[in-house]
Amino acid sequence: MAPASAVPDVYYYIFGLYEPVLAFLGFIGVLADPKAMHDSQATDPATATPLARATLVTIIQLGHTCALLGLLNLCILRALRAHLAAVPAIQERLATALLTPLLVGDVLHIVLTLWALGDARWDLADWSATTWATVVLGLTLLVPRAGWHAGVGRYVDTRDGAFQRMADVPSQLIARPLKTEVLSARKDTDVDHLSI
Repeated sequence: MAPASAVPDVYYYIFGLYEPVLAFLGFIGVLADPKAMHDSQATDPATATPLARATLVTIIQLGHTCALLGLLNLCILRALRAHLAAVPAIQERLATALLTPLLVGDVLHIVLTLWALGDARWDLADWSATTWATVVLGLTLLVPRAGWHAGVGRYVDTRDGAFQRMADVPSQLIARPLKTEVLSARKDTDVDHLSI
């Protein structure tokens, strides 16, 4: 029997709750103190000068984009579980369509952060709290997303659905009623000529 959802609770809580909370907390941090968030992105010492207006707008837009991605995760995964519960194969395909670009984003987020740090990427002791959060929290999303794509702990239609369909065949054959109504309708037929 197919599961009630192709998005098990553990994946739902990670991608539908934990990730949106992280994204919104980041956005709140940007709104609360954009300069501190900006200055904590790299290992360079913070300056006393205010942010240029273009930098301020860019960092707030970046925070908003992260929050929007979190909101998309929450809304799409809730809708999948609520409205497509009877069709796990479609749930799985749509969830994979959501999680595939996010997996690419997880990898690129970490790789590009380390690349942008230049030679400072190897000075782990000098990493800011934000750099550590970017890498560590990024891994807490990347690892489960890779697990999703590997089919760990979840329904995979190409793997599990085929076995389910094969298992349903004998029960369908047993449950199929014999065509006795055909026999009773043909009372004038000789019994020797009947084939079932």
